[in-house]
Amino acid sequence: MHLTINGEINSVQMKYARLTKEQFEEMNAEFSNFLATQAIDKAEWDQIKIEKPEVAEQELDIFSDLVWEGVLSKTEFLEHFSKNHIFLFHCFDTHVKSIVLKSLVLEVDFLTKDGLHWLSDNLFTETIEMKIGKKEFTEDRNQSLFGLIQQGAFLSDGQLFKQINGIIEG
Repeated sequence: MHLTINGEINSVQMKYARLTKEQFEEMNAEFSNFLATQAIDKAEWDQIKIEKPEVAEQELDIFSDLVWEGVLSKTEFLEHFSKNHIFLFHCFDTHVKSIVLKSLVLEVDFLTKDGLHWLSDNLFTETIEMKIGKKEFTEDRNQSLFGLIQQGAFLSDGQLFKQINGIIEG
C-alpha cells in the first residue's frame, strides 16, 4: 500500500518480497487487472514507469504483496528437502504440524532420486530419525509461512505428509 500525504507518496514497508520478472510475466493479465482497479491503463502505466519510476516500483511491490497474501492464505502444505533432512509441514490457521526426517546414513542424499528411493525403503528403520512437532504461530501466519519459503520450503500437495502421518497415527 502507499499513502499520499500532501501530494507526496510515502511507501509502506513490503510485507513479503517482490515477485520475479518471470512471475510478473506469468501474471500479466492479473497485473493489468490490478492496474485497472486503480484506473491505470497501459499507456498511463508506460508513462508512470518513465516519469515516476518510484511510483511504478511501489505498484509492483503492492501487487507482489497481494499475490503472496493470496497464495499464503491458501497454503496447506509445505516441504523442504536438504541432503540429509526432509521437513514436512501441515499448515493450519493457528499452528503448523511438522514431520522431520533425518537420515542417519550420511551418504544418503534426499536431493537425488536414489536418496528418495532409499528413504521409501528405510522410512521406518533405525537409519531414519523422525520427529513430529507442532508450533503455534507467534506472529502473522502468512509471514511465518513466508519465512519457511524464504528458507527453501515450497508449496506441496501434502501427499508425503499425509502418507507418513497416516502411518504414524494408524
